[in-house]
Amino acid sequence: MSIDQIQDEIIEEFSDIDDWMDRYAYIIDLGNQLPPIDEKYKTPEHLIEGCQSRVWLNAELRDGKVYYTADSDAIIVKGIISLLIKVLNGHTPREILDAHLYFIDKIGLAEHLSPTRSNGLVAMVKQMRMYALAFETLEQSK
Repeated sequence: MSIDQIQDEIIEEFSDIDDWMDRYAYIIDLGNQLPPIDEKYKTPEHLIEGCQSRVWLNAELRDGKVYYTADSDAIIVKGIISLLIKVLNGHTPREILDAHLYFIDKIGLAEHLSPTRSNGLVAMVKQMRMYALAFETLEQSK
């Protein structure tokens, strides 16, 4: 599935949930389903700068595609990073760098987050793109 198809699927899932308390509960459920990150990545080098909560992110390039793992000490943030992983996982670095993550606005996520959580969301997306850029640069230098 393309990044846009996955985003459209998420938008569809959220369109069935009217109440924002229910949407938060859904986001928390998504976070609870996130596969655990290996403990060796729960280090300061893997912490995302700019997040109020602690968020660890790791990325690996396998067969030309980027795969992310993450964890957070905040349940909502863990759900948000799981949404981002759902959208970007298994795509090429170029697809990730070119992606317009419109689902964030379409589901109303940005407007329902506190300013510090919104900054954290931006920081998570930025870090995921930085991994993709690093992998793309690495591939081009081969």
